[in-house]
Amino acid sequence: MAEAKTVSHGSYVDYKPTAAVAAGTVVVQGDLVGIATRAIEANQLGALAVVGVFDLAKVGATTFAAGAKVYWDDTNNVAVTSDGGGANKFVGKAIQAAASGAATVRVLLSQ
Repeated sequence: MAEAKTVSHGSYVDYKPTAAVAAGTVVVQGDLVGIATRAIEANQLGALAVVGVFDLAKVGATTFAAGAKVYWDDTNNVAVTSDGGGANKFVGKAIQAAASGAATVRVLLSQ
């Protein structure tokens, strides 16, 4: 018997939410962070992107250098610069600098 079988290329993972999820929502499941690229109805199977480049919301005063680690604050729904003692989850790296006053940071997702 084979030790492993290909299931998918890994760009998306299955996700079945208990409440409806809007397109563009960042979803945290343990240490796995994914983004719903389409709306997912409650209790219906959908998918979360776990690779790709996304613009993530951030607090205007927060800055990111290109290449900086980006974490997701799931309580306030914004990208942040630290893991907050483990409360914030690593989501990827900034691929462009994001200055103070910018509403988003462009992130290459990494797991």
